[in-house]
Amino acid sequence: MFALELTYTAPAEAVDALLDAHVTWLDLQYAAGTFLASGRKVPRDGGVILAVGGDREEIEKLTATDPFVVAGVCAYRVTEFLATRTAPELARFREELPSS
Repeated sequence: MFALELTYTAPAEAVDALLDAHVTWLDLQYAAGTFLASGRKVPRDGGVILAVGGDREEIEKLTATDPFVVAGVCAYRVTEFLATRTAPELARFREELPSS
């Protein structure tokens, strides 16, 4: 699983001008089953997305297609983690620790 942290690198007006395109991009990722949750950070200086699927390289390629990134108004920080515990609704995304 991945935690994707967006940090805005441009004024809010530039971000807002691209918001519809960004939301359309989000909708595509939800439809593909890649995104589980997303939203704005508080205070509003970026956002957070929980994502599943593929490997880190694949997720990084995906984030590069976000209209916010294409236009240069945000940067992503990708953190991969093993979701060994989840709420019951997310049980199908639970992962096992690798055996050492």
